[in-house]
Amino acid sequence: MNNKTSVTPSPYGADDEIGRLNELATGQLASILLRVDPHRVYDLSVEYFIGMPSWTVTGDPPFQIWLTARPTGEILDDPMGVGLASNQTVARTSDAISMFTHSGTHVDTLNHMGLHGHIYNGYTEQEHLGSRHWKVCGAEQHPPVISRGVMLDIAALHGVPMLPDSYGIGAADVEGAMRRQGVEVRPGDVVLVRSGRMSVWPDRERFIPNEPGLNLEGAKALADMGAIMIGADNLGFEQGPSADEVNWQVVHTFLLTESGIPIMELVNMEELSADSVYEFAFIGACLKIRGATGSPMRPIAIPLRPEDGGPSENE
Repeated sequence: MNNKTSVTPSPYGADDEIGRLNELATGQLASILLRVDPHRVYDLSVEYFIGMPSWTVTGDPPFQIWLTARPTGEILDDPMGVGLASNQTVARTSDAISMFTHSGTHVDTLNHMGLHGHIYNGYTEQEHLGSRHWKVCGAEQHPPVISRGVMLDIAALHGVPMLPDSYGIGAADVEGAMRRQGVEVRPGDVVLVRSGRMSVWPDRERFIPNEPGLNLEGAKALADMGAIMIGADNLGFEQGPSADEVNWQVVHTFLLTESGIPIMELVNMEELSADSVYEFAFIGACLKIRGATGSPMRPIAIPLRPEDGGPSENE
């Protein structure tokens, strides 16, 4: 059970709002960019569309998109007052969207989950949550991330396209994947954990229920290795249902609240897995939505040449 855990002060100071992402300042940016292999860029995001699997089970709204202008409507309505000839010449279409901030490929910021009334660094609802959003730890504080990325292909480790329902990815899986792939997780890394769930996207009946994902042991192992951000390919990130009878988000609260490690959900690693790309430059930035607990992100991965300067597998 994890119901007796507590929030500890940030090691980065009383005003810290980004947790482990402070480690980007000590970075490996120059060495990473010098090793980039430009032959292939991997888009790790999913498309947004009506009916996409999302958190409607919790009562949160689905993704919606609708037209706000169409060419024939502009001719009839003339909203700009430019006249018939102009509207017949300029065929204007525009649209608007409405979405839950935890839809599609996105980042969970450090104000998303808390413990016993506190979020990361001891911030509280009474002191730091306004009528519309948090005053601290929102998506606008989340810096663009350029760092070394490592993909741990747990499904491939077990020789399956997708891990079984509710499989908990633990420390042994993390260690096994590193050995199999010949990589290691280092301090400052962004770590992506593949369960293979994205292989059935967007079939909501197969994708959503009883998700395989990180368990608390696996999350602690990656935190101890120095990961600054962790991503997964499923909707809820962690093993579901929770193995903790009290805390139904035991991995979220450990990473976000106790460790200051932001997470990403719905990261598409299928092409990385198919090409056996395990080490790469990770580049990703979310929308700067003030106070938001989550924000869309379009992460990309660019393979890295070996550290010895030799050719990559793609050359």
